[in-house]
Amino acid sequence: MHPKQEELERKMSLLCQALDNHLEDIYGDHYRVHPNRLKRGKAANPSFDGLFSTSLAFTLGYGSKFGRGYVVNVEVRTLDKVSQYEEADIRGAAFAFISQNLKKYLPDNDLQIVQDGNVMKIIGDFSLGEV
Repeated sequence: MHPKQEELERKMSLLCQALDNHLEDIYGDHYRVHPNRLKRGKAANPSFDGLFSTSLAFTLGYGSKFGRGYVVNVEVRTLDKVSQYEEADIRGAAFAFISQNLKKYLPDNDLQIVQDGNVMKIIGDFSLGEV
């Protein structure tokens, strides 16, 4: 992988980890953590512990009106029942956080977060400049 692509992926990962911590701060005590998960702060990456598991996955966007981008995955790791209202709140908080922080983590790219069908997706200019 090209070093500039690695740097883009690293920045995206930092954004995702910050999102995970943000959601933990707001909702971390609303549900019991799944018994197979470590307590918050016990894993090297916040996506692997606590109540939330966040990740980004690149998609070429075939069939999407927005095309390619990074799908934002937010999973609540609990055996408790999560209401549809709380799920909507969590998705809204995730959307708002990413919207407010994209420029902080990726200042050189013109990116935005959109609702693409039933998924959140980061879209825009993922160019690496001169490679």
